[in-house]
Amino acid sequence: MQTGVLRVLRATAASWWRLRELRRTGETELARRLERKAVLRDLGYLRQAATLPNAHVICGEGGTFLHLGWTTVSTFAPIERFPLAALAVARGTPFIDIRHDTDVIAFANLPCVTRDGSVDPGHSGAGKSVSLSTYIDMVEKLGARILNDPRPRRSI
Repeated sequence: MQTGVLRVLRATAASWWRLRELRRTGETELARRLERKAVLRDLGYLRQAATLPNAHVICGEGGTFLHLGWTTVSTFAPIERFPLAALAVARGTPFIDIRHDTDVIAFANLPCVTRDGSVDPGHSGAGKSVSLSTYIDMVEKLGARILNDPRPRRSI
């Protein structure tokens, strides 16, 4: 693991208000243990983002979501203020940016991305599941910006 990644994760853990308060009251050892636990948890999320076939990050007006199959890590902040998601994208996780799109109803009616990589044959409408590639095709038509696109390159 790169030291830069660990540095960001440690700084993020140390900045949490509860851990700052523990340090202020002299409980530095407890704060250190909780910070280590948070860093190890976040490293696990980064490993999942790198290995799961349908892991992706979505950022919209409602915040930023790191989807990891059965687990979702989120915040109300944009990706620029969510270091874990920014690290995942920097390490190659697909990123779907829908912040500039105004048709929230169209996005809400899209099917979900499958959690385990399987494909649901009847993939239309809310409540259904599609592959990440199919989902990216759909959101791209609605104007989303895609980074780290996992779809195979198409020749013209």
